[in-house]
Amino acid sequence: MSAPQLETLAARALEAAKKAGAEAADVVAVRADGISMEIRNGALEQAERAEGTDLGLRVLIGQKQACVSISDMRPDAIRMMAERAVAMAREAPEDPTAGLADPSQLATRWDLAALDLVDPATAPDAAALAEAARAAEAAALAMKGITQVSTAGADYSRTDIHLMATNGFSGGYARTGHNVACVAITGEGLAMERDYAFEGRTHLSDMPTPEEIGRLAAERTLARAGATKPRTGAYPVLFDERIASGLIGHLLSAVNGQAIARGTSWLKHAMGEAVLPAGMSVLEEPHRPRVGGSRPFDAEGLATRDADIVTDGVLRRWVLDLASARKLGLESTANASRGTGAPPLPSVGNIRLTGPQVSRAQLLADMGEGLLVTSLMGSSINPNTGDYSRGASGFWVRGGQIAEPVNECTIAGNLRDMLMTLRMADDARPHLSRVVPSLLVEGLTVAGG
Repeated sequence: MSAPQLETLAARALEAAKKAGAEAADVVAVRADGISMEIRNGALEQAERAEGTDLGLRVLIGQKQACVSISDMRPDAIRMMAERAVAMAREAPEDPTAGLADPSQLATRWDLAALDLVDPATAPDAAALAEAARAAEAAALAMKGITQVSTAGADYSRTDIHLMATNGFSGGYARTGHNVACVAITGEGLAMERDYAFEGRTHLSDMPTPEEIGRLAAERTLARAGATKPRTGAYPVLFDERIASGLIGHLLSAVNGQAIARGTSWLKHAMGEAVLPAGMSVLEEPHRPRVGGSRPFDAEGLATRDADIVTDGVLRRWVLDLASARKLGLESTANASRGTGAPPLPSVGNIRLTGPQVSRAQLLADMGEGLLVTSLMGSSINPNTGDYSRGASGFWVRGGQIAEPVNECTIAGNLRDMLMTLRMADDARPHLSRVVPSLLVEGLTVAGG
């Protein structure tokens, strides 16, 4: 379905909403096409293809609102969706923060070509994806010590989005995605260890080869052979680049306007205070080219823009959509995100952590003894206090060098304290939506054997 067809569907839904009695409305039309292939032992294990169009309609009557979504694009189905949404809105409770953006707030121009989110090359077919997955699996199995590959897959997707509202906004964009993943295993029974490699890009020409991905999965897995539990104690912990963005993700969750408005955030009183070491900043970058998290406008039609969330260690703003901004008496930061079945909520796409950097080898040397975490599992995080506890595995560091693999341990601390001790490596990958390098945290409790 083309962009003009999505726009036509959105206009049809808005017209139906007005005829049904809506005073205001917005609609998001989404067309998603995808194909994925998985290989096991050189043979096709699973093949999936998904194509579909969804409409998500939000209607407002006064300050009552309701959302309904459908995947049936027939005119009668759209009419019935609008009537159902209006009926639901009439029965909904009053929400003093519900409402569309004022026309003066809306984005009026954007440059989709500069974002470059759509691969112009011909989309790969099932055979090409299967061959990519097969190549990744073969490369992993060719490494001595790999006993099996549990998953080798490749997929391609394209998503087209069009947002339209009765306040006059109408705009759309699309993005493509190419992904290859491989999970390799070494050993058997209780001595079994596994690790993975995953790469994704908007453009196929930017992807590493499947063979490189398979070999990387195997190398990571082989390094984990013979893992044991580490000693219990208080140690520095180095979060590998693969998982370090999660630490900044916890900070972003804590400054989300919805959590702040509810009073359920460990950073609810931290505006204007230091939340990271001096010199570190968290920059939102919604217009980075060829990055899947980029977008020209948010889910309420407001223009996105580069802006600091944290500047020189100090928290400068919350992450807000219109509703959370109204609750707090502030202006939206154009961070509304939305699916088809619910009203907008605040969220962050692309971010970059900046600040003083040293090599990862230097961070290891400065640790002396401690834990390098490459994988996290489970989660116990108190949103009100920031108390943090997670299962972990990785490598023990001794004398500033990686000594042996470890697993079955828990790391614990408090996020407010943890973030204030951060030190950055220089190994962030610039193509990711969240550009965050390996991060060293001082003084966490490591519970092992």
